[in-house]
Amino acid sequence: MTEMIAEDKKTANAKISTIKTSVQKLNQVSDLIRGMKADQALIQLTFTKKKVASYLKACLNSAVANAENNFDMDIDRLYVSKVLVGKAFTMRRFKARARGRGAKILKPYSRLTVEVEER
Repeated sequence: MTEMIAEDKKTANAKISTIKTSVQKLNQVSDLIRGMKADQALIQLTFTKKKVASYLKACLNSAVANAENNFDMDIDRLYVSKVLVGKAFTMRRFKARARGRGAKILKPYSRLTVEVEER
């Protein structure tokens, strides 16, 4: 029987709890940087034309800063190990329609967690 020895890997993360966008739009951009080196991911997000790329870049910068300050990791050896995207809440609004009716307007919010590890 083989035994797997788990290495003690340090991880640092950063979270944003409310981003005014849908999960699908945020997941499109987060797919670009999963598994990338942190500096390459920042360059990729800088030149991505999507609006949510700025939120993702800010969260990644925060995760890198947390890794450097809280865990004394080398920022040149960091890579993006996880990017978790989830549904936060949905604001519900109504728009007036004909004959006294109302139409539902849904405004979705998302949450984001970026985790970096040292290689």
